[in-house]
Amino acid sequence: MKRHTYKLQRTLLSATLLGLGISNVTAVHAAGFNLQEQNASGLGVAYAGSGAVAENASTIYYNPAGMTNLPGLNISVGGNYIIPSFKFSNDRSSLPAAFGTANAQFSGTRLGDEGDNAGGGAFVPNAYVSWQVSDRLFAGLGIGAPFGLATDYGDGFMGRYHSKKFEIETINFNPSLAYKLNDTWSIGAGINIQRIKAEYEKSTVVDMRSQVAGAVTQKYIAAGVPAQQAAAMGKATGDQYGPILDGEARVKMNDTALGWNIGVMFHPSEDTRIGLSYRSRIKYKATGDTDVDIHRPSAAMIGAMPAQLQEIYSLVPGSLTSSSSASVTLPDTALLSVYQRISPRWELLGDIQWTGWSSLPKLTIQSDTLPDASLDLRFKDSWRIAVGAMYQVAPQWKLKAGVAWDQSPVRSAEHRPASLPDNDRYWLSVGAQYKPTENTAIDVGYSYMYLKKSHVDNTNDGNLAQYGRLSGSYKSHGHIFGLQVSHRF
Repeated sequence: MKRHTYKLQRTLLSATLLGLGISNVTAVHAAGFNLQEQNASGLGVAYAGSGAVAENASTIYYNPAGMTNLPGLNISVGGNYIIPSFKFSNDRSSLPAAFGTANAQFSGTRLGDEGDNAGGGAFVPNAYVSWQVSDRLFAGLGIGAPFGLATDYGDGFMGRYHSKKFEIETINFNPSLAYKLNDTWSIGAGINIQRIKAEYEKSTVVDMRSQVAGAVTQKYIAAGVPAQQAAAMGKATGDQYGPILDGEARVKMNDTALGWNIGVMFHPSEDTRIGLSYRSRIKYKATGDTDVDIHRPSAAMIGAMPAQLQEIYSLVPGSLTSSSSASVTLPDTALLSVYQRISPRWELLGDIQWTGWSSLPKLTIQSDTLPDASLDLRFKDSWRIAVGAMYQVAPQWKLKAGVAWDQSPVRSAEHRPASLPDNDRYWLSVGAQYKPTENTAIDVGYSYMYLKKSHVDNTNDGNLAQYGRLSGSYKSHGHIFGLQVSHRF
């Protein structure tokens, strides 16, 4: 027992150090932005049966009750390299309508291009350790990135008033316990300590009419004009001459919150396992800053303006900054999984998963000194169905294959955001497992994700003045390569 305790302490330290690295990883490409890729050993079967297979310590994430299937001390470390592609083709996109007014005559805006491929490669690591404390009690720790998103179109994208760059990163620490009730039933539970970081960049309409009106009003009051009259004169000046300019907004926020997960495992026979697990919602109150860089007319352009306009434009700052916050509720999930050995060589797996994406109908960013900004998402709850098989081709070698349908929470062109141009995903997966020793397994896997052509016609709930129209279609797909190493002491 002392030998196992020492190895457990050393393994926990290594897993924690790996977890610190995950906080700098941007993870991408799962339905919505929930990452199924919490190990690589399940990649080859499209993660079918992930809550019932319990072949290594990564069961901590999918179903903690599965730890009762792992005697001794177990570690599992791996990662997936995910390469998504989101390519936009324009139909009838347009600039924000505010740039069509006289106040925007010096904004210098143009529609732009179709943008870069918004996808990009990312490595998503994971680390797990489980320990048999007694005949019936098991403990474990999992570290991973259960949610992630990254899209980047570049500066010239015609949909830049919706999004230029959007990143969500998470790191999750999941200490867990499992208890073997008898030879048929096991239960498990865990706590999730989850950190989120988000960064959002977009072009924005900078409407200075109210600021100009306020500054002019104060000028008239200082000159002795009655306050009511000064306010009327200031408003008239702001409405007529207050500039509408182009700007670049950057929002950075973070928070840490808690959640929980539970699971149960049923062994009706030696060859059959059925797992049911649930992961709770996690509610964040993220805080940070919003910075806006304003594209002011050049000094030469201002110098050529009439004197009154020169004075007006002198009131326009080069940038604005404000503290900001956003309430975000990441969804809960429920997973039903089945594992069945049908012969000494063949194993079949399947599962069905529900995700409560309706927890994110809208994302509102509130700022102390800047206008609030909202993304109208209208996400819907989604389902995922996967089936797979494993074949023992030789004592040390096992081959894997699987398929899955992954329903998107985005259901309409009108509410498909540029930050997440999502659609239903279809997985085709293959993999292999090699066991150089009885207690060591090396898993490799590959998945191709196909997304049917996605149409977008987004005005952010009719806000043409501030966002314009993003109208066109996306061609999207993805590749995932995974490697996992697991060992039992």
